[in-house]
Amino acid sequence: MTYSLPDTAPQTAAGKVLWHFTMSLDGFVAGPNHAMDWMTGIVNPRADITQEYVETTGAILGGRDGFDAFPDADSTYDGTMQGTVFILTHHPEDAPPTPRTTFLNCGVAEAVRIGLEAADGKNLEILSASVGRQALELGLIDEIDLHIAPVLLGDGIRLFDNPGGAPVKLRLLNGDIPTAEINVRYRPAADDQQP
Repeated sequence: MTYSLPDTAPQTAAGKVLWHFTMSLDGFVAGPNHAMDWMTGIVNPRADITQEYVETTGAILGGRDGFDAFPDADSTYDGTMQGTVFILTHHPEDAPPTPRTTFLNCGVAEAVRIGLEAADGKNLEILSASVGRQALELGLIDEIDLHIAPVLLGDGIRLFDNPGGAPVKLRLLNGDIPTAEINVRYRPAADDQQP
């Protein structure tokens, strides 16, 4: 059987909980110590997709480790995202105040509830590997949205790190065969070549 796999349908603001990341081909969403500099010069984001998320996101839920490494919530989506950023932490008292960030000290389910309420009918994006994994385990994730970057990092923060845990089956949303594998094709690039 031959079929083509269409791009994903445009994102909609439907009060969903999205686990959303740009990820390296080998499954890392951040470098060691939550570094994000690996994306510079490698990732060429698609403006149309970025705009979809800006328009459909009402709130963001992140974790403390990622916040400590990248505390500027006002720069989310280049500063164009207008919703509240919630950071889940066990020690909010020592977090530096930022204008659009609210620190939560509660369980993941309560944090998701608070985030969805603040999203006001738009989507809640989870931008944390750890918080996303916990929300997935609790059955709170509606979609996992991934953008695969043309790089192998080899080290860092994995999207889903669950040694010894059971596999989590997923259904592909773009295409007629929900269990289809996706096909990507890359070629190693020399350091002086643009990807």
